This record gives sequence, C-alpha cells and structure tokens, in this order.
Amino acid sequence: MLTDELKKTIQEAYRQFLDVKNLKARYGQRLMIAHIARTLGGIKRNQEHQRGGGDHLCVIEAGTGTGKTLAYALAAVPIAKACDKTLVISTATVALQEQIIYRDLPDVLTNSGLHFSISLSKGRRRYICLSKLDQLLSGADAKVLPLYIDEHMAAPDAESLSLYTDFAKQMATGKWAGDRDDWKTVIADDKWARVTTDHAQCTGRRCSHVKQCSFFKARESLTQADVIVANHDLVLADLALGGGAILPPPEECIYVFDEAHHLPDKVINHFSANFRLAATERWMEQIERALSAMIALPVMDNNIRSELESLLSQLIAVRRGLIPLRPVLEDLLDGAQERQGIKSVRFADGIVPAILTEHAKSLLAGFSEVIKQSEKIIDSLQDGMDNNELSGNREANEQWLTTVSMARFRAESAAALWRSYASDATKEKPPNARWMALVEAGQGLFDVELNASPILAANALKSALWSRCYGAVLTSATLTALGSFDRFSMRAGLDTDASFEVVPSPFRHAEAAELYIPAMDCDAGNAEAHTAAIIEMLPTLLDADAGSLVLFSSRKQLRAVREGVSAEWQGRILAQDDLPKHEILSRHRECLDEGRGSVIFGLASFAEGVDLPGKYCSHVVIAKIPFAVPEDPVEEALAEWISRNKGNPFMDITVPDAAVRLIQASGRLLRNEADTGRITILDRRMVSRHYGRKMLASMPPYRQIIE
Repeated sequence: MLTDELKKTIQEAYRQFLDVKNLKARYGQRLMIAHIARTLGGIKRNQEHQRGGGDHLCVIEAGTGTGKTLAYALAAVPIAKACDKTLVISTATVALQEQIIYRDLPDVLTNSGLHFSISLSKGRRRYICLSKLDQLLSGADAKVLPLYIDEHMAAPDAESLSLYTDFAKQMATGKWAGDRDDWKTVIADDKWARVTTDHAQCTGRRCSHVKQCSFFKARESLTQADVIVANHDLVLADLALGGGAILPPPEECIYVFDEAHHLPDKVINHFSANFRLAATERWMEQIERALSAMIALPVMDNNIRSELESLLSQLIAVRRGLIPLRPVLEDLLDGAQERQGIKSVRFADGIVPAILTEHAKSLLAGFSEVIKQSEKIIDSLQDGMDNNELSGNREANEQWLTTVSMARFRAESAAALWRSYASDATKEKPPNARWMALVEAGQGLFDVELNASPILAANALKSALWSRCYGAVLTSATLTALGSFDRFSMRAGLDTDASFEVVPSPFRHAEAAELYIPAMDCDAGNAEAHTAAIIEMLPTLLDADAGSLVLFSSRKQLRAVREGVSAEWQGRILAQDDLPKHEILSRHRECLDEGRGSVIFGLASFAEGVDLPGKYCSHVVIAKIPFAVPEDPVEEALAEWISRNKGNPFMDITVPDAAVRLIQASGRLLRNEADTGRITILDRRMVSRHYGRKMLASMPPYRQIIE
C-alpha cells in the first residue's frame, strides 16, 4: 500500500536530489514517478506478503530527456524495500546497463538521501572458469580424463598460453576478479571461449574451485542487494531455468524493464529452437568418443561404467536414426525458394509434413531417453562426489560430470525442436513458426537447419513472468505506434493487469526542429528512380560544414548513393560496413571537433541508440519509410495468422512497426534540450498515402515544412 510515509519518502528524495544537483523538476519526470508509485504501491498483498491480485504492471512511454532512470529509481526503490522485494532493473544494451550501474544509480544513492545496495548481475560466460583455466595451464591427465568434447580444446598456442598465465597471476594477486569486462585489454572471443563456461558445463558447488569462483562470488552479492542491474537476456535465461536460478524468484522481484520495446523480440529468440543435422551428428560422435574413453578408464566406478555404456548405446541409436532423415529434408528443400541468398521452406500455419512429424516423434523419444539416462549418471556422479565414494581424483570426476552434463544439455536442445515438430500445430493459438533452411557451416560446407519459434512473445511472458512477478514497470521512448499501445500490448502479452501512460517530453519540438518533406518527382517504391533522386538532392540538402546522419533502409541503396555522389562529397562520408560502428562515430566526432563537416551513412543500427548531441548531428535525413524486409519467417507466419483471423497484416503489423522505426530514427536529432536542427524524409508516401499521413500524425510535434 502506498502509505503517506512512502509518499513522503519519495517526494523528499526527489526534492533533495534536485536541490543538491541544482536542477529543476521536470513535469514528465514527476508524472512518471507518480504513476509508478501508484501502480506498485497499489498492489494488494495476501497474508504471506505475496501479490494477491492483478493491476501490477505499469507501462510508460517517456521520451529522451525525461530522466527515466531517476524517475523509476526514486519511485521503485522505496516501495521495493518496504515490501521486502528485490528491485531488478533490466536493460537491452550493455551501454545502458553500464550507465545505470556506474553513473545513474550511484548518483541517486549519493544525492537523494535514499539508502540501498546495488549489484550487477551477469551470466556465467562473462566470468572465467577456474577449472578450465587450471586444465589448460596444467595439462589434462590422459589416464583419467576423456577426450574433451569441446571443439575449442586443442592445445593452446604460445600467445594464448601467455594470456592464460597472465589471467592466473592477476587473479592470484587479487588484481583481477575474473570478470571479462574488467580485463585490461579486449579479449578475443575464441580465446575467452576456452576459459569460460555455461550452466550446462558448470559443476556448481561440487567444483573444487567453487570457493574462488568469480561467478559464484558475484552471485552471492546478489542475495544481499536491494537493487540488481541485469539485462533482458539474463532475466529471460533465469526464467528459462524456472526462475530463481540466477536472480531471485520472480515472486520476490519488482522488475523495471528499460528499453522495454526490445523485450518481445528477446523473448521470441529465447523461446525458439533449432537443430542442425550435420552439426548434431558431429557433437554426438564427439560425445560418443568421450564416453568410450571414460568407459575404458581403469579408475572408473563399475556401476557408473555400466550406466555410461547404456548412454553410449542410446546415443549411437539416435544418431543412426538421423540417417533416414537426411533424404526427407533434402526432398523438402529441393526446389525451395531462395530468401536473401538462403534456400528455405516455411511450413504454412506451422504445420509440418506428416513424414517429418513421424521422424520428429521418433527422434523426440530417442533424445528423451538420452536426457533421462544422462540425468541418472549425473545423479550418480554427484552423489559419489558428495560422499567421496568415486575412484579417481576429484578433478577427473568433475570432468566426467561436465561431459555428461553437456550431453544432456545438447540432447535437451535437440528435443525442444523435435517436441515442437511432433506437436499438433492445429491446436496452437497462435501457431508457432516452423521452417527449414540450407545454411553455411563454414569451410564452404552447408548444413540443413530446422527451426521453430513462437510468433508472439505474449504467451511466454504471461506464463513465465507477468503471472508470477510481484510487479513490473516497462518503459521506453517508443512503446506506442500510431498513437496507441495496441502493438506493444499484443506483442508483450499485456492486458487488463497493466496500466498505460505517455509522459510528455521536456523538448520543445516545434521550436527546436523542423520536419521537412521536399517535393520529389518519383515514388520511393521505385527503387532506381528514388536512388537517382537522392543522389541529385543530397548535395543541396546537406551543409558541407555540419554534422549529418543519413539513414537508409537498404544496404544496396546506401552503396549506390555513396558511389553516385561527387568525389568531393564522398570524402566527407563515413559509411556503415566500411568501418566498425564505434570507429565511424569516433571519426565523425573528430571531424566536427576539428571544424570539418562529416556525414554518416547508416542502416537500422544507426537509427537507434546512437547519441550525437549538439554539433555532431544537426540534420537527420531518412531516405524512405523504414518498412521491414518481408522475408523473415517469424514475421511471415505472424502475418499469415493475422490474415487468417481476418486482420490486415500491412496495417496491423507493417505500418505500426515502420512508424516506430521512423520515430526512433528522427529521435537521433534532439538528444538534449539545447539541440536544434532538421529532419528530412525523402519519401512522398508520407503525405500521398493514407498510412503515411497516419505516420506523420504520430511523429513528435516538430515544425512541419511540406512542399
């Protein structure tokens, strides 16, 4: 309940923060604080202090400059502490996560008068695995350790060995805690992969290095923290493990999802499944060799040896069952269409051919037996290690446990795909997308990949998160589309339990920026004519001495325009794909700092999350309405489902999605209240088509100049 005491705490914290920082209250920020406080403070609790009803979800669109982090921190921290819940702040990007943990929350803690502890939560793969590091530096004992199944485990070269030795020295002296992000230089992915782990390979509390383990030390700090800063992927990984495996259980958490517009797509990726035929055959053969080596070890316990022999037999049987699958998949791919250079087949309404369903049922049964037998062996190994009943040294037992755990993990991944393909798709509402494709596998080889994915995140979010969490706040600058939350609600599974609010931006859009749509003789749908028009118009639109950002929806058009403008202009252009993104931004700022003009040519990744305040960007040019490429199997399946339910995919999905991207792109111009400039859209459909006029009406209230 939002008591008078809680209200006073929040109000005084806000007042003190503003006074100390010599800031003025922002109207939108005050509204956001109030809305969050009303929602979270109004949650009904039962006798066990758990949530007793709905109305616990709060959705707020707040534009750049609102001060979202301060607003949700001041409102949510006191309420979470009063309810004895953990506040989990989740972001979509590492950049925002680091900003919150290292700048924003310490600022609130120092200047608001609130008292709370903060901890950063990362996945296991951000930390070093001391067991793997020890094996690499000491060398595996061939008498007790099997052939390692991980493809990274060839002998390290001299450069890698030197790096790993340095890791060990820095940890031994306490100068490094094993966090990849805190190492003094950037660590190459292939080198890091050899000394990190995941939940499938980690032996947990049974590991001989657990007392020094970087991951478990970091995890222990989470139990004491009032506020945990995580990312969407980590929150979803925890939910996939049942909740409470990495973070506190959802029932004990109040979540704040910043950059919440990314959450539905993140969920779809997490709850999708895929299976590659040749890759599966390879890992099964690797594990079979590892198991054979384990079985042959003289020190192996006889009972476990017998269980390993059963697992080996099951793996061989399942792998042989893949042999008749190959011609079936090849027949299905024969004559398939190419999409973006990839030969693929999407199964309409998610219904796979009967012959593939039969294979799916058989393979599901086989992989399920592998999982069951693996779990039996894991239990035996764990019991033996706990009771010191196993032969061989502890490091060997840990390695055996890791090998069998990996077999279980990979079998579970395969079973997830075949479970989807064996199910009755006609009973799914909405259906899952299912498709297969011929994909590159490296070294000029190809593999057949089968995929299954939900087309909406709604059901997964409802069951795994919204129905369980104590409360949640979802916020972003772009949650509405065409003036409505309908699009986001559909994708995120939000209904009667959620309240919605749009708080006004502090920016004076009409005074600070103009939205210009020039006259053009061509339609943007005519790619060739439209590209030619852009090449002709750009030199007259751009200021040669200023900072500009030109955003394209097509890589082909970006390249054509760059090649088509004069050599003088080409010298000012920094184009995506020519350099890494961070290098383009760095060089662009450097040019402007030296008094020279610079123009960035970018695609979608430059339309969101790029911060170029002041002189670094005074003109944003949007080449055309950013409609999505209509070849993504999940989006195709969603459009198909909407059509079958008498909807209009173009107006229900394509246009709202493009409207959101358009607002995100235009948002690159005004990054603070002092910024000014122009946004130019080179697409006459914004005024000539009814959907374009809807998009135009939903844009921020820039001063419009339409020729």
